[in-house]
This record gives sequence, structure tokens and C-alpha cells, in this order.
Amino acid sequence: MKTLMLKSALCSLVVLSLTATRASAQMQVEAAAGVGWTISDGVSGQTIPSGDGNFYNRVDPKDSLSWNLRLGLVEHNTEFGFLYGRQESSLEVSGTTKRTIGDMAVSTYHGYFGYNWFDRDAKVRPYIFFGLGATNYASVSFTSVAGKNLTTSGETQFSTTMGFGVKLFPHPGFGFQGGMRWTPTYIKSDPGGYWCDPYWGCYMVGNAQYSNQIEFSGGIIARF
Repeated sequence: MKTLMLKSALCSLVVLSLTATRASAQMQVEAAAGVGWTISDGVSGQTIPSGDGNFYNRVDPKDSLSWNLRLGLVEHNTEFGFLYGRQESSLEVSGTTKRTIGDMAVSTYHGYFGYNWFDRDAKVRPYIFFGLGATNYASVSFTSVAGKNLTTSGETQFSTTMGFGVKLFPHPGFGFQGGMRWTPTYIKSDPGGYWCDPYWGCYMVGNAQYSNQIEFSGGIIARF
């Protein structure tokens, strides 16, 4: 009986080992880094008079250079992983005029799921992806029109991200990628009036405002 149990256990270990080896052989790791340009917009709000004689009612991150890092697990066509992005931006206020307040980094953190077309050994692989995570707007240090040194508070908000592009692999373990990514981040809601239902009555609805980042980038991929 003990011999039979030992043989059964050994067979189970062999099967598990072969299954793990097969799964490992089917899974590939992709590590990528990219650089690009991000077009950004912010949100509008209440008009505020300033000490410089102007009125301001909008804040925006300025369009600027950006970079990103990606680590993904690819099995045939499907892919999941983590994507980090950073835009080296500045905070701009506008109204009766425009004024740059100071430097502001915008960082994004997203887990994502993607799909790659064609076989994994193909030299050209178009892709799409969708992710959930957060966007962080760093604090901004600046000097007011009165000469005072001030600092805004940073803020982190839930955001989604999605994009598409193409991967090129001239070598099985090395390649290039280029694509576009859109990251809308919810900031606030403004009162938008009332909506009435014959059963539930009337209630106030809001107009959501999002800060958007649209990134165009290219980079390198290491695959192993």
C-alpha cells in the first residue's frame, strides 16, 4: 500500500512539474520603456479675481514631454501587467489671460489587460489595452503676485487608461513599440440641473469634469 501511494505521489509530482513547465513555456515577460509627448487638459471652475488684475476660471496641465514603463505577462494573444507613466508638466491657469504657476509632475499607475494580434513569434503585433488605476497630480510651489512663497496640495484620483499601437520584433528577444494612450481622470462634478422621474421624483444631477491626457510615444521592448 505504501509503495502504491508513493508511486501515485511521484506520478502527481511529475504531472504538476510538466504542467508548470508547459505554462512557463507558454508565458512570456515583456519589459518596455517609452518616451513621448502628452497633450493634456484640465477643468474649469468659478471665476476668481487675482491680485494681478485678471480673472481666472480654469486650470490645466501644459502639454509636455512624458515617459512610461511597462511590465507585462503575455500568453499567446492575451496580456496583463502594470503600466507607470509620468508627464513632466506645468500648471497653467487661464481666464482673461494665461499664466504658468509652476512645474507639476503628473504620474499614472494602472494595472491593465491587453490583446495582441497574430502569433507571438510574429515580427509585427498590433495591440490594444485597457487599465484601471489612479492619477497623481503633484504639489506645485510658486510665488504669488504679492511675493509670497506658496505650495498647492497634491491630489490623487481614480482613472482609467486605454490605448492601441504596434509592436515590432526584429529579434525574438528585443523589439520596438509605438502607440497612443488616453487617460481620463475624474476631478469633480458641477451642478447640471434637475432630472425628474414619475416614480422616484426629482433630484439634482451633475456634469462630470475630467482631466485628460493623450500620450503619443515610442520605445523599446525586452522579451524573455
